[in-house]
Amino acid sequence: MYNNSDSSSTIGDRLRRRRKALQLTLQQVSDASEITVGYLSQLERGRSSGSVRTLQKVCEALKLNVGDLFESSTIRSHPVLRFSDAGSQKFGNGASKVKLTPAHFDHLEVLLGVFEPGGDTGTQPYVHGASEELLLVLEGNIEIHVADKIHVLGPLDSVTYNSSQPHKIIESTGKTPATVIWTMAPPTY
Repeated sequence: MYNNSDSSSTIGDRLRRRRKALQLTLQQVSDASEITVGYLSQLERGRSSGSVRTLQKVCEALKLNVGDLFESSTIRSHPVLRFSDAGSQKFGNGASKVKLTPAHFDHLEVLLGVFEPGGDTGTQPYVHGASEELLLVLEGNIEIHVADKIHVLGPLDSVTYNSSQPHKIIESTGKTPATVIWTMAPPTY
């Protein structure tokens, strides 16, 4: 069964465990990821949730895939994932993500994202791998920046792009939340 409720499955705990397993100090990871020691410490203690780009930088320094931060430590043996059991992870500014596909899926990855009013994936555009990606807006309105283009999407609108293109998502109204689905092939988280 998929359960993210134990404290060992938080992003911060996973970052700290990995850093210690590699016998790295906060300063060494800070230098490698170009993130301050104080901010890195806040990430590890769960006092801050980093943007996608920040998590990518830290994971690169730790030789870790970003997706490993969102996967449950227990193997899901049942094909049904109850939303109440999924355990979302915060990222960016006013955003959270739930990974809907299990880690053993090699060809497809699906994530559910929720953006609070004005929430975004972080101040900087980010890239991850070279996957084909489809973003579908379930409800609300978003603005997505892909390379040098800006697209405004509403309910049931979608956009496709390559995840190697710099992209950023913002809830565009500042008044109501937005819910989106990301589908990627092959998986990059």
